Amino acid sequence: MFGKVKKVFFTGMFGFLYLSFIAQVVYVLGWVSAWDDKFVCLGFLALEWLVLIAARYLSKRSSNSAQYNGYNGRRR
Repeated sequence: MFGKVKKVFFTGMFGFLYLSFIAQVVYVLGWVSAWDDKFVCLGFLALEWLVLIAARYLSKRSSNSAQYNGYNGRRR
């Protein structure tokens, strides 16, 4: 039961973060006027994207290891 709730929550949360990232890119490219400011903002967005990918990877890895935590971490 908790696994299904966790899966729906994290899927929705990462979906929201992806949409937020796309909205930020559109804002930076459309409404930031100076090129220097655009490059700085896009640099911060690249770091945010790396953090988002790392969080997604760690979330998948922790759920996978929790699924097989019996038998000394080995799958049967």
